Amino acid sequence: MKCKITIADEVNVKIHNLPVDIRRKIANKLKFQVPYARYLPQFKLGRWDGKIGFFGLGGNGFVNHLDTIINLLHQNGVEIDEVEDQREKVDLQFSTVDKDYLADKVWPKGHVAEGQNIELRDYQIDVINNFLKNPQSLQEVATGAGKTIITACLSKLCEPVGRTLVIVPNKSLVTQTEEDYKIVGLDVGVYFGDRKELNKTHTICTWQSLNILDKKSKDGDARVTLDEFLHGVKTVIIDEVHQAKAEVLKKLLTQHLNHAPLRWGLTGTVPKEQFEFQAILAGIGPVINQISAKELQEKGVLSNCHVNVVQMIDTLVHKNYQEELKFLVTNSIRIEYISKLIDKISQTGNTLVLVDRITAGEKLQELIPNSTFIRGETKLQDRKDQYEEISEANNKVLIATYGVASVGINIPRIFNLILIEPGKSFIRVIQSIGRGIRKAKDKDFVQIWDITSTCKFAKRHLTQRKKFYKEANYPFTVEKVDYTK
Repeated sequence: MKCKITIADEVNVKIHNLPVDIRRKIANKLKFQVPYARYLPQFKLGRWDGKIGFFGLGGNGFVNHLDTIINLLHQNGVEIDEVEDQREKVDLQFSTVDKDYLADKVWPKGHVAEGQNIELRDYQIDVINNFLKNPQSLQEVATGAGKTIITACLSKLCEPVGRTLVIVPNKSLVTQTEEDYKIVGLDVGVYFGDRKELNKTHTICTWQSLNILDKKSKDGDARVTLDEFLHGVKTVIIDEVHQAKAEVLKKLLTQHLNHAPLRWGLTGTVPKEQFEFQAILAGIGPVINQISAKELQEKGVLSNCHVNVVQMIDTLVHKNYQEELKFLVTNSIRIEYISKLIDKISQTGNTLVLVDRITAGEKLQELIPNSTFIRGETKLQDRKDQYEEISEANNKVLIATYGVASVGINIPRIFNLILIEPGKSFIRVIQSIGRGIRKAKDKDFVQIWDITSTCKFAKRHLTQRKKFYKEANYPFTVEKVDYTK
């Protein structure tokens, strides 16, 4: 039995002349369970099996799954008779970079190395050169490693190939990335919210903006369609890959950006769930390198830390997790105790407090002197003003929701990071800690406070977080407190 493989573009393949039973075997092999599927209506109604598939019964799949597909073909006695490669031929040979690649530029005011010529660190050089050798790949690089300067170098290197598009998870990261691109002297524009700059060599945008533009293009409401906006893009770089909604990102990368030969992803945390990881693999490529926070702490790039788990003794039993969480973050006696603890901690230096609920943030702001609360609706400029103020101030308390602050905030002068009921998400916990361990001129250590409870779900989530702390090599201690005394 023989088949033909057509590589249609940079990501999509089609297998021809396969009997349906073998196509079904490949489809089943490339199906992955969604762990929370049982809670979704489609699954409950029996309309969906709770799995995400990456190979269609029509024979359509992804280039980065070819190794799995070819193995199954061999196991089933199928020979590959012909491979038709329809990809555009592009010269992707690059010269490697060294520490002096940006030596003619200087670091701006507020940077740890303010006024000094930019010198790339050894691991940044490795990350850049690894990408240049692997045109489609993902690297796991801990938060605080200077990913935006890495991205700026890659964009500069790729200018001869064509336009570059940098996709980031939120508005704060758009403007932060833009600043680094300007330092490097690149022709850069941004596309998000009220600022929509076109016809630039390098464009920085959020994946949400591209998704909205896609919908408007279909409805005929767009001034510029998504395909027109992406015209000439040969390099796509996704920062904090794990933050983009898997289905939206997969569609962008495998349909609208399917002809971009250079596709690179950077993330502080590669998703552990297979259905999420496989979507990233399909659209970008394999993980080729990992630089952990521990390595960067040992190099002196990131601050060392200690996690102080404060487990408040609660005896009430709740029907479900949502009911329990509501009690934990709104009960007035608990919140009062937590506010006094935060106030005391903040006497040792600037403190960032992350909360799950807006009501909890508002209550803490009322109770804690010298505190500010930042949430999703806080204007970008107001956020920036607060971040700049904390870079100069002492003993200031900044309260923020996890959604706002767990990704993309760059405030090195945080001496205490307080996580209130951070839950069991590996990405949220590790990224949140990444906010605190950035180094500053007067800081090389951060105290992390994990405030939790002895309630049923909180206890289970803490067990999970302890595993994360061990995996990341973050030392921790647990103290139980009776806050009602």
